[in-house]
Formats: sequence, structure tokens, C-alpha cells
Amino acid sequence: MKKIIFLLAALALSLPTFSQTSADYNFSLGLKAYSIMQLPKVLNQTNYQDFKHTYANALFMKFNDNQISYRIGGNFYRKSITFPNTCASCEIAEGILTDFAFKVGFEKNFTYSRFQPYFGMDLGYRSNRFSGNTYPGNTMFVGTARYAESSKNGLVISPIIGVKLNLIPLMNLFAESSLDYFYSYERQESTEPNGTSRTVNTYQKSEFLLNLFSAGVQFNISRRN
Repeated sequence: MKKIIFLLAALALSLPTFSQTSADYNFSLGLKAYSIMQLPKVLNQTNYQDFKHTYANALFMKFNDNQISYRIGGNFYRKSITFPNTCASCEIAEGILTDFAFKVGFEKNFTYSRFQPYFGMDLGYRSNRFSGNTYPGNTMFVGTARYAESSKNGLVISPIIGVKLNLIPLMNLFAESSLDYFYSYERQESTEPNGTSRTVNTYQKSEFLLNLFSAGVQFNISRRN
């Protein structure tokens, strides 16, 4: 890992300073190849602050205007999960989690060079949905399963800091971190075994979710005259 970082730094320093950066192009298209992030709390999940690792789950487009870029993008996550609910020995929940977000915003570069620190802000919509079963205690018997469904939909605001490395005019590598403020309307539904009774609860909640690290690549297109 140290050798890779050293080689990237050496390459960046050795490239001529007069070459183009992403600001010399009208548009950029990109992919977040790897992310470490927190997801919204599901039901009464006890380990909701754990970080998830995602791969190639976000796309974005940027409209470049000198040192400011206006960005639009989205990310999608879907996975089967199992977690302790309410307390470590109270319940086990198992099901499918789907998380989607769509954001628009901007980023401002600090410098006009190959190595570009930047800050920004995104504003958008987020949807988080869990569908599965909960089981009492630490055992998972079908006969004791309660159907559980939880959905959150709402506003997300995300301040961002990051850095870009312009390796060649048409391609940049980037790494960034952000903090999501998620204000949502939540609906929880629970059905007892054999459908004997059904409970529906609604809430308004707010959460802070750390997107610890994201890294990826962006491609610059439509060079300015």
C-alpha cells in the first residue's frame, strides 16, 4: 500500500503543470468504486452505527465552471441482512434492506492544479426500506416469525470534503468524505404469526450518518475551446 501511494505521488509531481484539469472540460462522468458508510437505523436495530462496505454503487455527473462544479448523482444499495433487534438477546431480524439516494449539489476546488482539495454540499432525497421477519430470542423458528416492514423517506443534506488527483487530462481519481443529515418519515408495520394481528406505527426522525470514505474515478468530456 505504501509503495502504491508513493508511486501515485511521484507520478503527480512528475507530470507537467500546464496540462489540463477537469475545469478545462464542460462535463465529467464518474463512479464511486468503493465506500465505507453508515446506513439509517432499521426498526430497533442495536448495531446501526456499524459501517458498511460498498462497491461500485454510485454514479454522478458534473457540470464544470472553472473552480466550481455542479453535481448530480445517485447511489443504490440492496443486501440481505441479519441483526439483533431491541437488544442483543431480545429479537433477531432477518430480511432485505434497500437504500436509495438522489442528490444535487456543488463542489468548490481550493486550487487550480493537478492536486485539488475541495469542499461542497449536496441536497436530495433518500429512501430506505426493510422487509423481512423478526424472531423472539436468539432462535429462528418459522413458527414464531413475525413479518416486519420498515420504510423511511425524506430529505438528506450532506456537507462534503475531498481531494482529486488529475493523472491525465481525461481522467481524475478522487477520495471524499461526507456527513448525511437525514430527516425522514418512518412507517413500521408488524404482523403476528398466522396473521392474528397487525400493528402500524409512524414516526418523524432525524439521523446523522457518516460516509467515512469514498474513492473512485471520473472521466472528463467536452473540452473547452
